[in-house]
Amino acid sequence: MKIMLVDDHPVVRQGIRLMLAADPSLDVCLEATNAASAIDILRRPNAEIDLLILDLNLPDQNGFVVLQESVRHRPSLMVLIMSIQPEEHMAVRALKLGASGYLSKEAAPDELLKAIATLQRGRKYISPALAEWLALDVSGHREGLPHERLSEREYQVFCLLSAGKAISEIAESMSRSPTTISTYRSRILRKMGIATNAGLTQYALQHALIR
Repeated sequence: MKIMLVDDHPVVRQGIRLMLAADPSLDVCLEATNAASAIDILRRPNAEIDLLILDLNLPDQNGFVVLQESVRHRPSLMVLIMSIQPEEHMAVRALKLGASGYLSKEAAPDELLKAIATLQRGRKYISPALAEWLALDVSGHREGLPHERLSEREYQVFCLLSAGKAISEIAESMSRSPTTISTYRSRILRKMGIATNAGLTQYALQHALIR
């Protein structure tokens, strides 16, 4: 199986490679350190990839952008999100966008191999803890968090604003006008009940949505 890693931390990529080395059939053949380079590789028709292991916290864009591009350009590609962000905050959004599974970076090495084996059998992977959380969610016994009210585009802008990006920077990176981004910002603040960008940053840090 040919695997592509997308993570901006060399130590993390090395650690994942070491974990995967336990199975000789798994070959990490491609790596990317940001969303732009990952998307560039995904768009190359000659790039052979069976599995994408993707972090969500990337320096230029949120990893969900890469996930959406993978679904658009390679709908059959398996995508395993491997993130430090809490499963209960991100996994549902990731699965709805087309991810094949979600795994915490704090998981044991054998859990990563188990997740990949599950995906190879054509099934989605979620941890037992996440399965329990989803059961509560479906039963209506869980109160949703403010950021879960955001659309995908609003969530993308929210992450960039929380990381301290200016509206002009966000507009350029998303190929949108500053006016459009300002409109998104207003919607985000209203939906989340937060008054300022600093408040967004505080919320994102509190819920481990940025680092």
